[in-house]
Amino acid sequence: MNIGKLGVWLSQEMLSAADAAAQARRIEAWGYGALWQPEAVGRNVLVHAGLLLANTTSLVVATGIANIYARDAMACAAAQKTLAEASGGRFLLGLGVSHIPLVEGVRRHDYGKPLATMRDYLAAMAASMYVAPAPAEKPPTVIAALGPKMLALAAEAADGAHPYNVTPEHTERARAILGPGKRLCVEQMVLLETDPAKARAAARRTLAIYLPLPNYANNWFTLGFTSDDVANGGSDRLVDAMVAWGDETAIRARVQAHWDAGADHVCIQPLTTDQDPMARPDERVLELLAPARP
Repeated sequence: MNIGKLGVWLSQEMLSAADAAAQARRIEAWGYGALWQPEAVGRNVLVHAGLLLANTTSLVVATGIANIYARDAMACAAAQKTLAEASGGRFLLGLGVSHIPLVEGVRRHDYGKPLATMRDYLAAMAASMYVAPAPAEKPPTVIAALGPKMLALAAEAADGAHPYNVTPEHTERARAILGPGKRLCVEQMVLLETDPAKARAAARRTLAIYLPLPNYANNWFTLGFTSDDVANGGSDRLVDAMVAWGDETAIRARVQAHWDAGADHVCIQPLTTDQDPMARPDERVLELLAPARP
């Protein structure tokens, strides 16, 4: 599977199914290699992937991430193989352990030890039965990984890692742990806005849901950030490290920094300065950075 060096990570929860399919076709026409979709409290991401695959011809659809608490391992493995076979190998499964508030507070499951739970889930997927026609090639799986132990598991039991809310410095560390031959697919938030106050205000609105989550905070601490950086909506230093804002040159430089640090694939997440939480992402930056741009 070739997903190219540049993809798009965005939520389509604010779009109708028809509008989501149309957006996927635009992203495909712009030459992006993959469209990454999250899973939280909206659509079932594997069902939605089927819609996007059915409405595109070359675009890889990836999950970033499918929550392992949303379905058992056998159901996940079956869905992965079904989507891969039906699309001619255009489905990339990204899995993650999610976060305690979503798993226990929303889904009402017990949140297990992340590393052991992911290890067991991957093993159960590998051992699960599947009697339908198999895809022509084994479909790839990457896991959401930040810390060294989960990254090592990504190297051992998966095809790579999908880090989120990270810096190029983290990308360099991740590549060293994964080693060669494993996919390193890094998410990067981007915002086409040159006014620092407007850009940081928009960035903080997006980061507000991530700042209280220990998974991210603990990783930021290993990168040199402090509790003061995470408090009160995030310091300018943290906000600027998580969101590449500015003009085209500034955004391209951040993407290039991830590539230089060892990322195979960077999936850019376009933000917007619109204060409506259900506002559509700003597609101008996607068109501007499009690999197929004339």
